[in-house]
Amino acid sequence: MRANDGARSFTEQGRRAQIVRAAIDVIVERGYPSTSFGRIAERAGLSSTGMISYHFRGKDDLMDQVVTDIYAEAAELVGGRIDAEQTARGQLLAFVEASVAYYRTHHRHVRALTEITLGRRGDDRSGPRDRELADLAELLRTGQRTGEFRDFDPDVMAVTVRHALDGVALHLGADTDRDFETWSRELVTTVDRATREDPT
Repeated sequence: MRANDGARSFTEQGRRAQIVRAAIDVIVERGYPSTSFGRIAERAGLSSTGMISYHFRGKDDLMDQVVTDIYAEAAELVGGRIDAEQTARGQLLAFVEASVAYYRTHHRHVRALTEITLGRRGDDRSGPRDRELADLAELLRTGQRTGEFRDFDPDVMAVTVRHALDGVALHLGADTDRDFETWSRELVTTVDRATREDPT
């Protein structure tokens, strides 16, 4: 049985995590098109690419895992901030603020995710991003039902908010000396005014 067909040992889980970390480093340093099993194996200190092939069927399979792991980590860090809020509006603004905070502390992960997304342009596979957009749209619908948000298309607004966050991530990049607090505050204000029932 292949390692990715069933339960994995702690050793296998550790090896997969090591490969994912190395893949992120190679993507950031070389770009998505130049990322190969050979370069990942070298970065991870593996003797051959066979160790990667044992765990992943190919580059797409590995990239899927990189994306899944990055989103899972972000969800864990951002999710706590969202869950602490009791209203849809509070949860939406917490999502925006916590996302910008994540960009500051995990800029390499964000850059790797961007590289993968751009490298896969035209690929119609669904994934964590689609689920995030669906969850965000549902949050917006909830806020509309409770009267916290004005009337708008929740799917369009979810994409708008997501792309605004993507733009901030791309602009700030790896420059951790930027004034992230100002960017966060302005984006939160913009999203709040764009969605609230009374924009005054």
